[in-house]
Amino acid sequence: MKATTLHEFYEHTSDFSGKEISSLLPPGIDKEIGHFNIFDIADTIEKFKRKTTMPYNRRAYYKISLIQGASRAEYADKVIEIEKNALLFATPKVPYHWVPTGEGLSGNFCIFTDAFLIKSKSGVELDELPIFQAGGFPVFQLEDDQAKDILLIFNKMKQEIASNYAFKYDLLRTYVIELIHYGQKLQPATVSQPAQTATTRVSSLFVELLERQFPIESPNQKLSLRSAKDYAERLSIHVNHLNKALKESTGKTTTDMISNRIIQEAKLLLKQTDWNISEIAYSLGFEEVAHFSNFFKKQTSFTPVAFRS
Repeated sequence: MKATTLHEFYEHTSDFSGKEISSLLPPGIDKEIGHFNIFDIADTIEKFKRKTTMPYNRRAYYKISLIQGASRAEYADKVIEIEKNALLFATPKVPYHWVPTGEGLSGNFCIFTDAFLIKSKSGVELDELPIFQAGGFPVFQLEDDQAKDILLIFNKMKQEIASNYAFKYDLLRTYVIELIHYGQKLQPATVSQPAQTATTRVSSLFVELLERQFPIESPNQKLSLRSAKDYAERLSIHVNHLNKALKESTGKTTTDMISNRIIQEAKLLLKQTDWNISEIAYSLGFEEVAHFSNFFKKQTSFTPVAFRS
């Protein structure tokens, strides 16, 4: 279960809409750095035959949503109930589930890559913005007048993305920044912790976050999360809570699950690439080749060299 890429996003949308992928892309997007697009929530749900959960939970892109209707956002052991209107910000670094709980949902969402808001064009550093930092739950309940303000911005985005204006993507970046600052001035929605589903949710989102680290596609790519503490911090829970939830739901410790996934990737890299052992060790988060060799032998009874031969 890996992050949904933008190509997969449009591939799935193409399958359900019957349109070619190229017809779904914004005009002129190939001339731009990064990627941006905007969608209607009701239309998207209809295309996906009203699945019980919104598609593309496992994102490889950022997402800002105006949700109008009853639903809830689930973050590990936290649940946020959306009663009427909400503004939701999602980052590829923090997994969550969005679950519609009522009929007649409406609203809009836009997706964009970090390259779209590259600092040289937008003036901001995405990961330095409070709303996209790990540890928070960026869901904001909106009054009707606030929802109208946000809807106006999304409508401007729709008009602009369909226009022939030569600098429309610069203007769209401005609208995205406006949404971000609007959200950062709001008070986060209240969270609750229903105990009966917390263990399952923590386990599910941990596995999703673990899989987001893979596959390793370049010797220069390096795992950003290596320890149980790293994952607990990203999920905004105590490491003991994470360990307990995984032990109850899978029978394994957090460290065991991380180690097993790293070994799985190490075997693939050893067999399917020509990278040297040092490059593989680095990409998997080992500072010393000897540490990787000892880890691999402990897990498999083979040295990396012997396994590869």
